[in-house]
Amino acid sequence: MAREMQELREQLRKIALQDGRYSPDAFVFLFESLDVAVRMAGKEGRSGPSRHVTGQEVLAGMREHALARFGPLAAHVWRQWGIRETLDWGKIVFLLVDHNLLKRQDEDKLEDFRDGFDFDAAFVSGYAPRLAAALAASGSKESAS
Repeated sequence: MAREMQELREQLRKIALQDGRYSPDAFVFLFESLDVAVRMAGKEGRSGPSRHVTGQEVLAGMREHALARFGPLAAHVWRQWGIRETLDWGKIVFLLVDHNLLKRQDEDKLEDFRDGFDFDAAFVSGYAPRLAAALAASGSKESAS
């Protein structure tokens, strides 16, 4: 499994460098986010076309994964990778479809990724520190003891 992931990372790196628009890290992050998108869409355990997630579902998974991984710095990280808007994620998805690393359904289109969400609103303005909530929950348990 580790070897397959390393081979995939190398393949993604080569595609990213050949394309030149986005960092190889963006391509890897997209793949990592797909599992989150599938889980959020309630399609775990499915296979084939029934596991397929839409562009908006992919973006929701990416947003969730970015918040968990980068917190309020997610927009900054994405911009460092060359991602300026959600449509850029769609361009990467379709590039990977062209390289047979992802599959698409007939109804899938690049426009599905346009105007998915504003990065600053999703990551900075809307950021709620999870540690504070965890500490508050932990404190209420202790006071109840």
